[in-house]
Amino acid sequence: VRLQASGGGLVQAGDSLRLSCAVSRRTSTNNAMAWFRHAPGKDREFVAAINWNGGTTEYADSVKGRFTISRDRASGTMYLQMNTLKPEDTAVYYCAVSRRSYSTNSPYEYVNWGQGTQVTVSS
Repeated sequence: VRLQASGGGLVQAGDSLRLSCAVSRRTSTNNAMAWFRHAPGKDREFVAAINWNGGTTEYADSVKGRFTISRDRASGTMYLQMNTLKPEDTAVYYCAVSRRSYSTNSPYEYVNWGQGTQVTVSS
């Protein structure tokens, strides 16, 4: 399974970005997926997760109300709509596919990872 994350960039505080994650293997449509991020000097952080059919989502408190995770099972693509971006959202964002069908915020449940896309938010 290969994951290709895209959509990152340099934006100003208050702007929006939409990240995409294309998955190469159609069987992954039965697995939960998630976004994590890693900022310099910080630990990897859970951002959002979505279950196999998109019916259940969960978010980190730091992004709740600003970010929306979604997926298109037909195309095998996952999205992260990020609104009202803040400088503290600056990080490399990674998409991942879980070994489970249900979503979880534990990185240890995710067995396939993309290469990451840089998001930089200036103040």
